[in-house]
Amino acid sequence: MFKVDHKTLRLSFNDFHELTEGDIPEYGEYCLLELKTGGYTAGGWHPNNYSDKESTSGKFIRGTADTVDSEEVSRWHSLDRYDLTESLEKEGVNWINIGREEEEGERNIQFEGFKSFADKKRPKEEQFCLLIMNDGSMAAGRWNKWRHQAGGVFIYSSALASHSSDKVWAWTPLSSDEIFAMEVEQENEKKREKKLNKNPVTDPELFKYGTGINTYYEKALEKLRDEFCWATVTMMKKKTPVWQIAPLHGKYVFGQIEKDYYNDSDVVIPWTEGTTADEFIDFLCGYTHDTVKRSDPGEKFKLGTDISVYLEKAFNNVKKDYRWLDKKMLCKTWQYDIQTVDGDLEFVRRYRDEGEYSVYDVESAEQFIEWVEHDYQSLALRENKTVATYAPGFGHISLHGWNLESYVFCKLKSGDYMVSVTAGNRTTGGSRDFFITPYCFEAKTYEEFLDRYLEIVPDYSFGLGKKELLPDKELKKFLGY
Repeated sequence: MFKVDHKTLRLSFNDFHELTEGDIPEYGEYCLLELKTGGYTAGGWHPNNYSDKESTSGKFIRGTADTVDSEEVSRWHSLDRYDLTESLEKEGVNWINIGREEEEGERNIQFEGFKSFADKKRPKEEQFCLLIMNDGSMAAGRWNKWRHQAGGVFIYSSALASHSSDKVWAWTPLSSDEIFAMEVEQENEKKREKKLNKNPVTDPELFKYGTGINTYYEKALEKLRDEFCWATVTMMKKKTPVWQIAPLHGKYVFGQIEKDYYNDSDVVIPWTEGTTADEFIDFLCGYTHDTVKRSDPGEKFKLGTDISVYLEKAFNNVKKDYRWLDKKMLCKTWQYDIQTVDGDLEFVRRYRDEGEYSVYDVESAEQFIEWVEHDYQSLALRENKTVATYAPGFGHISLHGWNLESYVFCKLKSGDYMVSVTAGNRTTGGSRDFFITPYCFEAKTYEEFLDRYLEIVPDYSFGLGKKELLPDKELKKFLGY
């Protein structure tokens, strides 16, 4: 490793260039920048007109949506063209000149105060830093720490291109900017809020029944039971997000708490529709009314509390079309039960050998059976191997911002058929398998078959319709017509 002491190291930059015609960086070259404001930052050069090699119109990219316009730059100094390895391997070196040694005075800019992750030091969040890498090269980037673990990355270009902290030998901050200033203000605001909330005050009109949220849910429950005799607090809290009592700006409020994952903090959204405890209780009644209405255990468990009754019905419904499905296969999918959760009976499920059940929130017996049928259908298709495929040809098809990528008919081992469709956009994509039910094959003609098939896989959703599929003789033959 390098022998230089980073704590005493100074870097002297002596090869600055004015940003003028004929003296601009190479495309993508990463540069230390002196701004017209007197500050220092860095970025990769991207001209506005790539074909004009002389133009100074462009920007230096520091990260995603993070750029410096060329008009803001006074001078630039390449970071890409230098390797400090030879100097860093010598003991006792505390000053390294970068560029032409004869340049001095105002042309010379020095950076010091380098720190190392090896010393358990790290930059402040969103701080833009000059970096010396483990391979002796120089770089720069905006610090983003990893949440809930040590380390982080320096973001330096678009699409979150970054230098990992374990690749950096030493770093020192460059000048503050708007992004860093906003981060500092957010941190200061969090500190002010934390201080205010140490001893929050309580409005006696708003919290005349105390500061326990369940008291207010229970008082709202008394009113709901006039209409729904089966109502419970557990049912009411299925309406999410639930209401809590939390400190905000030094006062207790009724609020909903949302997680701000970017800042790794909780955000309290206060209730603002009234000023008294009784008004909030009336609000809770309205807020949870429809959820409680849909939680009637008489509807949900109309077939009783033996889970096998519901599963048998779902299995028999699926078996009508997915003829190869047998009960031995069912251990390979979700496992279901009826259990008491927080005092209420609930349908619960866990996947195969998972230890914990989770609540399967449905409104009725019919809805539960329908969801189990979906699981059994997916299982049945996974258990029926594909023995032959046919992919009809198609050109560019764009639907609702998604592009059709794949459309494949599959013949299954059982002699049945399905179609697998894949679509995506620039950032994501997805696939779906559709079973072609025996009802479709009861059609006497290929055209009648397509009419039935397109009710399952409609052209307005998946791109191929009767106009494209009817003339396809190979597909007609593949499907047995």
